[in-house]
Amino acid sequence: MLWRIWAPPQSTRAVMQSVWIALIPGTLTSVWIFGPGVLVHLVLAGLGACLAEVIGRRARGLAAMQALQDGSTLLTAWLLALALPPAAPLWLPFVAGLIAIGLGKQLYGGLGQNPVNPAMLAYAILIVSAPVAMTTGWIVPFQGWSTPMPLTGIGVGAVDGLTGATILDLYRTEFRELTAPEIAQHPLFSVGGLGIAPGVEWVALSHLLGGGFLFARRVIRWQAPVGFLVGLLGLAAFFAIDPDNTVPVLTHALAGATLFSAFFIVTDPVSGATSPRGQWWFGLGAGVITYLIRTYGLYPDGVAFAVLFMNFMVPLIDQYTRPRIHGESRSIRGSVRGRS
Repeated sequence: MLWRIWAPPQSTRAVMQSVWIALIPGTLTSVWIFGPGVLVHLVLAGLGACLAEVIGRRARGLAAMQALQDGSTLLTAWLLALALPPAAPLWLPFVAGLIAIGLGKQLYGGLGQNPVNPAMLAYAILIVSAPVAMTTGWIVPFQGWSTPMPLTGIGVGAVDGLTGATILDLYRTEFRELTAPEIAQHPLFSVGGLGIAPGVEWVALSHLLGGGFLFARRVIRWQAPVGFLVGLLGLAAFFAIDPDNTVPVLTHALAGATLFSAFFIVTDPVSGATSPRGQWWFGLGAGVITYLIRTYGLYPDGVAFAVLFMNFMVPLIDQYTRPRIHGESRSIRGSVRGRS
């Protein structure tokens, strides 16, 4: 029976179930680090996503409940819940679920038709339209359980001492004028963890464990995750020659959404490139753009914008990386040149 557990999934629902299992370590660790807001957001994002799925399919004259059974809607909501700040207002995950499924999936015809990643589309829209709610809801690691926060109060008038900037935010603001030894003395680094991305690195390593499970199940290929990490961490390592003015490589790797995005976002089979070589270039481009946004852009973590940009580049990537059918020209230019 064990061979069946590790056999590659053969249906959409089986694939979704494998990703659900892979998300469990990161979800449990996020709840441990940030508190119950993660679970509340998971429920609210799921409600918003399911509502958009039902309305969208009913508007197209299709059975609503049949689409919910494949698990893709709830998976999108789960990814959103993990990406959103744990102490964000309660309306935020619900609206995020509506946007992700309504605009990112149903608007294009449902499962398998969306040209962009629905979760990242919702995240990008919200961070542009509601920047305060999306950037001030992060809880200091291990403080989410220390003060009673009723379900109706999470993110609504949260205690100031429980919310704070992420480590990537601090590198763009408070740490800008400090040397590397001075940064190491910051009080946030006394929070339990490995001293790299205080506390948050445990969440990242949990997602790494989940990604390993997806590799073992052969749900994802290595090209997109490795390309993403090479693009992001390669540039970070190159510019790390000046440690006083750059974010350390390990902080880039273990803070923010790096490992979460490498295994659960850039590997989306619908909005990503189709061929293995195309997936490599897709991941590499997303990693490079993420580094550029983190370093020179307005947002501390630019994964959503990087992925969306590469989603629009997929047709071009596929044109030059998909294996050509035997007897056909290598590209349109080649066929035109052959006729001239």
